[in-house]
Amino acid sequence: MTENLMTDAEAPAALLCAAQLCAIAQASPPLMQALAAARGLGLASWCIGAGAVRNRVWDHLHGHAPSAATDVDLVFFDPDTPPDQDHTLRAQLLARHPAWDWDVTNQAHVHLWYGQIFGTAVPPLGSLAEGVGSWPEYATCVGLTLTADHALTVVAPHSLDDLFGLRVRHNPARATVEQFMARHTGKRWLEQWPRLSVVGA
Repeated sequence: MTENLMTDAEAPAALLCAAQLCAIAQASPPLMQALAAARGLGLASWCIGAGAVRNRVWDHLHGHAPSAATDVDLVFFDPDTPPDQDHTLRAQLLARHPAWDWDVTNQAHVHLWYGQIFGTAVPPLGSLAEGVGSWPEYATCVGLTLTADHALTVVAPHSLDDLFGLRVRHNPARATVEQFMARHTGKRWLEQWPRLSVVGA
């Protein structure tokens, strides 16, 4: 069973991409293990996203063997938890899977620290999907949740078009153009996935 949480109309092409994404995830034991570990925290609104999901799709589309699940971004939304809860949850995950580099972020608190780190103040986010939808590239704005009955839920507020279209396109919701350019250059994505096209570069 696959539930598709996307803001665009549920056109057949969108549902096909969502099903393909879930199949790619299910074929990656490390990613499924990370999802199961995150589910074990009992968070109400969460997903694993960004590179942990995006890179597996790009590997699949390039015919590469799946890369190891070392960097795992877990995001959740809970305005009622204290800011230091991120560190507590990360410690719990590290205790279970110490070989993985867990990054745990409550999207409800991003506005409290984003300006101090990146120099640009941002308004409070209103939901998990809004947080995922504010990431620097549209292809990165994708997450997966594992439900209690082992179904995968896709969180893709900007659709999956850029992800499966191998497009690296700036999302201006939070990141500046300079930050976007520094990311794709510094991460050397084109060397690893040469079929990517950087839009606006």
